[in-house]
Amino acid sequence: MLFNYKAVSNTGEAKSGAIEAVNVDIAINSLQRRDLIISSIHPADQPNSIQKYFSFLSRVKNKDVVILSQQISTLFEAQVSALKVFRLLATETESPALAAILNQVADDLQAGSSISKAMARHTEVFSPFYVSMVVSGEETGHLDEVFIFLAEYLDRSYAMTSKARNALIYPAFVVITFIAVMVLMLTMVIPKISDILLASGQDIPLYTRVVLGFSTFFVNYGIFLLVAVVVGALLLFKYVRTKTGHLAMDKFRISIPFVGDFYKKLYLARIADSLSTSLASGITMVRSLELAGEVVDNEVYKRILNETVTAVKGGASVSDTMAKYPEIPGIIVQMIKVGEETGELGAILKTMAKFYRREVNGAMETLVSLIEPVMIVFLGLAVGVLLASVLIPIYNVASSV
Repeated sequence: MLFNYKAVSNTGEAKSGAIEAVNVDIAINSLQRRDLIISSIHPADQPNSIQKYFSFLSRVKNKDVVILSQQISTLFEAQVSALKVFRLLATETESPALAAILNQVADDLQAGSSISKAMARHTEVFSPFYVSMVVSGEETGHLDEVFIFLAEYLDRSYAMTSKARNALIYPAFVVITFIAVMVLMLTMVIPKISDILLASGQDIPLYTRVVLGFSTFFVNYGIFLLVAVVVGALLLFKYVRTKTGHLAMDKFRISIPFVGDFYKKLYLARIADSLSTSLASGITMVRSLELAGEVVDNEVYKRILNETVTAVKGGASVSDTMAKYPEIPGIIVQMIKVGEETGELGAILKTMAKFYRREVNGAMETLVSLIEPVMIVFLGLAVGVLLASVLIPIYNVASSV
């Protein structure tokens, strides 16, 4: 349970903030151990059901976290104190949700908490990877460098993810528009034309009868089809949110022809980038592998990394363990092996991360360049068949008059 408090230190300095505890007595004892004299303490306001339902509207965007990390690194380089950094950024950010979180972090810092512990309370903004990097910076005394690493890493990750998402917006829009137009044609236009064709008494070609059959089906059973699609989508969504469904979807994603190769390169780029950034910040290999599993966003590769962690703890090398998995290309295994033998694993992983980022960009451009002509040919054929099935019988009717 979260409690807000106001207190006074032994030096007479006023302090306020929030503390997590099972009950109010434990919260008071914890504050008194910090040599604080409590003036007030009460449970923090909990969001009601309506606020929880619309909580997605106040989410902090990844872009905001990228900009925040860049600003923190700049201010730390300028030797600005941590408390002033978070107070200043809370007033400058355009996101109310992020401003509230930064103020809470500042309150915790003022109450004597470390930066990593204050950030760890806000997992919706600061991921385990982010917090672990900050912990490393606090332990080594190089927080400014760590935030520079974080800013660069998050910027690369955000740019790569945004580019992949934006590349699929245009094809998705065209396909959705096409489906909407085809449904309108089959339910509103074709039925009227079918009445004319049937009234003419002429023989109707097979392909026209097929189109008219689809039209009749959509008119008579379209609402049931829509309900079935919606229910199926909800069931699929619910299944994907389970552990088994998530794993199945991630396996399917990397096994799709052409698209699967793109996703594999995307995940490998994330793994290499995360490992190189973590190792450069002084984080151990075991913890770096654990953090890479948190940020890869694919259950297949996450399991591989978790199993590698177990093997490394048992004395095995990273390269020998990863060589067992077909999802890890041989080039990565060999490069990691060279890095382990030479002691330059961080630098080699950084090179691999750059290589796979280029591969992702190349695969993305190739994928987009293939999608557009395939989509145009498919849409052209579909529209052509629909028009031919309607216009040719009408032409025959007109010619026979």
